[in-house]
Amino acid sequence: MSDKKIIFLDVDGTLIDYEAKLPLSAEQAVNEARKKGHLVYICTGCSKAEIMQRDFRTMKLDGMIGANGGYVENNGKVILHQSISVEEVKHIVDWCNNRHIGFYLEANSGMYINDYFLTDGPEAMAKYVLGKGKKIEDIEAFKSNSVNQYIHLPTEKLYRDDVNKVSFVLHSYQDHLDSIQEFPELIAHTWGGKDEQALFGDLGPKGITKRHAIEVLLKYLNRDVKDTIAFGDAKIDLSMFACCYYNVAMGNGGKEIKEAADYITTDVNDDGLYHAFEHLKLI
Repeated sequence: MSDKKIIFLDVDGTLIDYEAKLPLSAEQAVNEARKKGHLVYICTGCSKAEIMQRDFRTMKLDGMIGANGGYVENNGKVILHQSISVEEVKHIVDWCNNRHIGFYLEANSGMYINDYFLTDGPEAMAKYVLGKGKKIEDIEAFKSNSVNQYIHLPTEKLYRDDVNKVSFVLHSYQDHLDSIQEFPELIAHTWGGKDEQALFGDLGPKGITKRHAIEVLLKYLNRDVKDTIAFGDAKIDLSMFACCYYNVAMGNGGKEIKEAADYITTDVNDDGLYHAFEHLKLI
């Protein structure tokens, strides 16, 4: 076991708040930890294109795990990239369109949406951020702006070969259950707002998890799992917790992630990351 740790940070609700803002204390914690020789990686469900839109100010990282484990990068070098085949993407696109479901394709080059996401997406995104505690003064303006980060394409141009995973708006939980039956070759999750409400379904390559990605990165780095510390706030982070040696849940996290944690810190907006780094003597 080394005194230099490998730190894995979920992004939304852990590193940044639900208004996509990086608390100054979190930026300081990461930069100070790296100065002490610890390695820091984000470990997120987002694809690289979405991460590139985040404002991390002067915070530096050693790399990233994205797409719930489908993409691994270390100091700019791609270690793993498992995308969905174009045939599978076409199947998902057609299935969603036939059910009038809005979706976005998550690729490293961008986030691509269908016609139905223009109407489904804004409402679902508003529910997501409101459920996570964001205060929206002008809800209609928020909805209008919520699709600006996405690229709207006609159906034939959505049949892409660079898709890491697909997120789609759930009209009901049955859409998720039906997706499990329709796409047995893929892995299906749900994600959402308060108390892990199922607002979105997502589909990605089977066998791809945050845990698998961490194992791939550790092998590449020739490091021991006993050197790892994970930080998360949601059920999707449980596979990361199952792999890492020590686990920290955020105060704003859900019941399951808190029960799986070794330590629970304060809320993301209450300097939670900094307090945990201090507690663990990482800074």
